[in-house]
Amino acid sequence: MAIITLANGLKTLFCVLGCVMTATLTYTISIDGLPFRKELLTPWMAATLVDFFINVVPLATWVTYKESNWIGAMLWVILLVCFGSITTCAYIFVQLLKLSSQESLQDPIYHALLRHSSRDSLEHEGKSSSVVIARIVFSVLGFLMLGTLIYTLLTDGSPFRKELLTPWMIATLIDFYINVAALSVWVAYKESSWVGAFFWIILFICLGSITTCAYIVLQLFCLSSQDPIYLVLFNSGNRAENGYEKAYG
Repeated sequence: MAIITLANGLKTLFCVLGCVMTATLTYTISIDGLPFRKELLTPWMAATLVDFFINVVPLATWVTYKESNWIGAMLWVILLVCFGSITTCAYIFVQLLKLSSQESLQDPIYHALLRHSSRDSLEHEGKSSSVVIARIVFSVLGFLMLGTLIYTLLTDGSPFRKELLTPWMIATLIDFYINVAALSVWVAYKESSWVGAFFWIILFICLGSITTCAYIVLQLFCLSSQDPIYLVLFNSGNRAENGYEKAYG
């Protein structure tokens, strides 16, 4: 019963967060116009956008893995880029709705993460592992954001200034942290203890996509270079229960 409540709780959470971001976007456009204006692109807004889109990368990667065809995947990725966390919440909500009552009862997060064809294609996907490439990509993205953060601090000072909180900066931050909420649910699922999960979530909130990239790289180093990359999505318990560790260990 607790896990069924978790599934319903997650549906409610992402439905509410999606509505919050939709309302925020509508309100900001109504009071401050469209965001496509040069004067809005301050150094800290540019840094926030870099941070935001680096966090979109792992979400887009998961969507690409989940979708059964490239057209569907590309459509969702374009929506992620254009509408940010509204799309994130909508996509997760749809994936949760697709779960059967048995899947919701067993483990809703695992089944929402999983592409249903994965069990049937374990052997084929294992031969074309991209674990090493993913380690490099997310390391580069993490250092890119770290460099962006240091450069912006040196050239524009602290971000904790009232004049930086324009309507569109506030909307962007809300958008950013809703995506952080989605990633935090994944981290809470992945971590074996609440202390570890809490520690990582605090770092997500404070350091954004630097933490996202660091966490993903660490998880990728828990896999061998021959493992299929999608195994990084699942916690060790689910990998063991479903025979992934036996097949690739």
